[in-house]
Amino acid sequence: MVRAHAGARPLVGVRLVPALLVCLAAPAFFVLLTPWLGWILLAAGLGSAALMERGRGGEVVSVGSTFESSTQVGVARTPSLTRDLSLIAIGMLIVSVIPLKAELDDAAMVRFTLALGGAVLVPYLVSRFVYRDHAIRFPWRGGGRWTLWQWAWLVAVLVLGWLILPFYFITSGVYENWPVVDTPDLIARLFVGVGAVGIWDELFFICTCFALLRRHFADATANVLQAIVFVSFLWELGYRAWGPVLTIPFALLQAVIFLRTKSLAYVVTVHLLFDAVVFGVLVHAHNPGLLDAVFLVPAP
Repeated sequence: MVRAHAGARPLVGVRLVPALLVCLAAPAFFVLLTPWLGWILLAAGLGSAALMERGRGGEVVSVGSTFESSTQVGVARTPSLTRDLSLIAIGMLIVSVIPLKAELDDAAMVRFTLALGGAVLVPYLVSRFVYRDHAIRFPWRGGGRWTLWQWAWLVAVLVLGWLILPFYFITSGVYENWPVVDTPDLIARLFVGVGAVGIWDELFFICTCFALLRRHFADATANVLQAIVFVSFLWELGYRAWGPVLTIPFALLQAVIFLRTKSLAYVVTVHLLFDAVVFGVLVHAHNPGLLDAVFLVPAP
């Protein structure tokens, strides 16, 4: 897990402006579907961050018992807001080149694989080999063995999803944002697609966006910023109508859980369990009578 910079991480401040501009590009891309506005916001955010950091130096690192006897051994480079925001911008730009409408044909699945995979891989490679700061990491089991409360939360996720998601998808009609799945092949494709996107969500929004932002801002601020990007992506994907009432708390909570567990494996498991219910509800909604005994809300 990326550690936050040891210096003060403000809740608010002037450096929040460029970060907010970059994150607001997400609703421009994925909610308003206005790419030129997203480009302007990214340029404004990165440009203002660069201006704020112009001429900034590093911190001198020295060893010794006193100032007079210490020996300078190097300069520690503090995290660059411009660089970290550029990594988030790269990811969003890559995702924005494809329509996010849920489709299950071969071309769509290849398109999603390349765009979403590139949005995680390219920022990681730039951070690792161009910026050489190891800012993005994927701590699969960073928190050790799961505790009782973690296992209990997994059960709660299934129960809450079973209670809430059928009502949301069916009464709002947003299930129609996903293609009809009425054959074994399409159902299998939906299962793979829902799970793959769920894993990607945690790799990009939590391990990339949130981890980069909390190098500069308090955890609460970084969490709100990443949620803007997270929820905007889910909106274009199909979680519309009153979907943000569900997706905003989910995005915020996933980051909090990641901070507590330090485990990518755990937040991915939570997400996949939630998405398993989503998958079941979509199959239920598109196939009246098939799963009526499972869910409380009947298929339309």
